[in-house]
Amino acid sequence: MITGLNSQNQKFVDNFRRIADRLNNDQLQISSGVRMRDVSDSPDQVSELLQARASLSASQQISSNLGNVKSEVDMGEQTLETSVQLFDQVQTLGAQGATGTATAAARTTLAQQLQSIEQQFVGLANTAIGGRYIFSGDSDQTQPYTYDVTQVNPVSGYQGSATSRVALHPNGTTFPVSLTAQQIFDSADPTANVFGALNGLITGLQNNDQAAIQTSMDGLGKVAQYINNQLAFYGTTQDKIASATDFAASQQTALKVQISGIQDADMTASILDMTQMQTQQQAALTSQAQMPRKTLFDFLA
Repeated sequence: MITGLNSQNQKFVDNFRRIADRLNNDQLQISSGVRMRDVSDSPDQVSELLQARASLSASQQISSNLGNVKSEVDMGEQTLETSVQLFDQVQTLGAQGATGTATAAARTTLAQQLQSIEQQFVGLANTAIGGRYIFSGDSDQTQPYTYDVTQVNPVSGYQGSATSRVALHPNGTTFPVSLTAQQIFDSADPTANVFGALNGLITGLQNNDQAAIQTSMDGLGKVAQYINNQLAFYGTTQDKIASATDFAASQQTALKVQISGIQDADMTASILDMTQMQTQQQAALTSQAQMPRKTLFDFLA
């Protein structure tokens, strides 16, 4: 009775199966480009791979958020640039009205022009992007100011709220990204209040009050410097966003390299191993074919 393969044949079968498994694995790595397809492929590196993937996903989300914040900050910077230019006009018109030769009629005309500029400032304070009032603090669905020229003080009180908006840096720190319209145009410091300075100058011109006009003019320089300081905040924030975005890009490149090193196949090594396994497979088949065979007559003898 033939009970099974002898030990030599069994060894050949086991070795041949091992070679076939290696060949199959090499072919899968070459075709997919992936070395680690299952947890069992590299169980000691699973935790590292999952952590790297999670870090990459978080960094990419931060990059996306920074892109959204950049749009808002850029708009804020442009608005403040316009405000600086507009306040230059205020100083020019005020200087015209402050001359001793200016007539009451001329000053009334200048006051009307300044009222138009004041209304433009309110429009700048109400700047919106993507359905959000960017200077309204955390109440970004609420318009910060309204304007009613029939009122003694045509600019309403601030209708927004304080701001807590910050951007997350890829290194884990945060930095503020916005100011409120109240901080920019309606400072609690009367010597830095844009609306207050405008109203004082307009009232002086309307009343043909030389002394009041001059007092208002004396304070315009400090207000202009204050607006420039607010513009500097947005310029600095733009730099921080650019730096954080560059940091995130470098971080993501490093994480991708790390992930690739864990899970991607070494194509050169896989091709070399496949060639070696093919050679061994052919050698094994040739060797097995040359081995002497027993026939049924050998067992019957």
